[in-house]
Amino acid sequence: MVGDILQPTHLLLILVVALLVLGPKRLPEVGRAVGRGLRDFREAINGGQHEPREEVLSAEPSPPANEPADHVA
Repeated sequence: MVGDILQPTHLLLILVVALLVLGPKRLPEVGRAVGRGLRDFREAINGGQHEPREEVLSAEPSPPANEPADHVA
């Protein structure tokens, strides 16, 4: 039953309707928001086994404070 809904022609029709309703400028924003929501939902179902990307990026080591910076003045 679900296989009947997810046929390529149906997905293409949904994409065309979304493009007409949202417009070409807002469609990527909505796609990113839906992707983030699905990722958060999947992480919540899995029990939060993986750290969110923001925490992983902030956990990267920073350069030591005693080394001179590579600035050109």
